[in-house]
Amino acid sequence: MPIPSTPASTAGRRLLRDDVYGRIRDAIVRGRLAPGEKINDAELAVWLGVSRTPVREALLRLSRDGLVHARPGRVTTVAPEDETVLADAREVVAELHGLAVRSASARLGAEELDAMDEATARLREALEGPDPAAALQADDDFHAVPVRVAGNPILAAQLDAVTAMLRRAEFLHFGSLTGSDSPAEHDLIVRRLREGDVAGAVEATRANWLGLGRPRPQPAAPPR
Repeated sequence: MPIPSTPASTAGRRLLRDDVYGRIRDAIVRGRLAPGEKINDAELAVWLGVSRTPVREALLRLSRDGLVHARPGRVTTVAPEDETVLADAREVVAELHGLAVRSASARLGAEELDAMDEATARLREALEGPDPAAALQADDDFHAVPVRVAGNPILAAQLDAVTAMLRRAEFLHFGSLTGSDSPAEHDLIVRRLREGDVAGAVEATRANWLGLGRPRPQPAAPPR
């Protein structure tokens, strides 16, 4: 019979690599692996119940994402927080999400916009909790709708890689960063989409991301 062009085990290996990458990234984003912490690939392999090979592959991928400092023959560490890097990430993510909204706008119907409203309702509830994990999941669910409808896999992949840095900052400093205005900003995005104001929805989306994860302004000290 004809020889398959793709080995039967390739998909399984790919799924394993993606799972290992996702679980280590989640541990970094949620602060289980703290900024500056040394990473031992053997210990991670035991924790995940896999060989060291997919762990090493995941660490190299996370290094490209800016979440890990991995250099062959040297100590691998979780990348420290860097406000300059976060500012760059905000700018990139804001532009990509704006592109997603623009690309998806003509195909965002009532069902999709209702799903975005539902995610915003969950975000409000989680912020009142407060429940950081639920809040960030709701925020992700809101923005995932136009990304999915846009149907651009390259756009989705780039967002997946860059957004993790912003989410880590939010997890580590939840409550001390801006973000409480996000539900109102989400409402504005959806309202402009319902009105057919694509340019306004794109600008509102960009503003939402550019303001996310910044230190909350401190009140001025009272005069003496």
